[in-house]
Amino acid sequence: MAPRHLIVIALILTAGLTWAGCSVLRSRPEPVPTTPALTPGTPVAQPQTPKPSTPATLTIHVAGKVRRPGLIHTKPGTRVADALEAAGGALPGTDLTTLNLARPLTDGEQILVGTTTTAPPPPTAPNAQSTTVNLNTATLDQLDDLPGVGPVLAQRILDYRTEHGRFTTIDQLQEVSGVGTKKYEDLKPHVRI
Repeated sequence: MAPRHLIVIALILTAGLTWAGCSVLRSRPEPVPTTPALTPGTPVAQPQTPKPSTPATLTIHVAGKVRRPGLIHTKPGTRVADALEAAGGALPGTDLTTLNLARPLTDGEQILVGTTTTAPPPPTAPNAQSTTVNLNTATLDQLDDLPGVGPVLAQRILDYRTEHGRFTTIDQLQEVSGVGTKKYEDLKPHVRI
């Protein structure tokens, strides 16, 4: 063999061995750090648990004897008195002694103003005719049949129900355009919720 052939073979072997050595070094596993052994009396670090976040706004449902019943959006830390004010205030003559006006509000709660839980009316006799109309289910014809209510006022009652949702109290009837104090007093015995 000629010396130049030996030099070429030596170069090829050197390159091959270098490549193999690099491959072996790259494939070596890295040591994983072990956790230090705990000695008695050493405090253990507890993982941090995230604190529940408070919502940026609270959504509260105010219902009952208020000027504008419905949903209000307010900031955390708001009290019942603030929610009542945001709903336009209580209707005249509403008893607020059952409400804690200083209580802080929580998201998603409902505040019932001036309402009390009452037992349902006793069932009527089979042949007796009901003289009251349910404001939340009455049709135009049923409302039109009420004393002092014509088709125009009956339609206004239906429009109010569509715009504001179900009646929660009979007193809300006073918010319908065309129902004054006298007409309300005349209708009150003939309607129910």
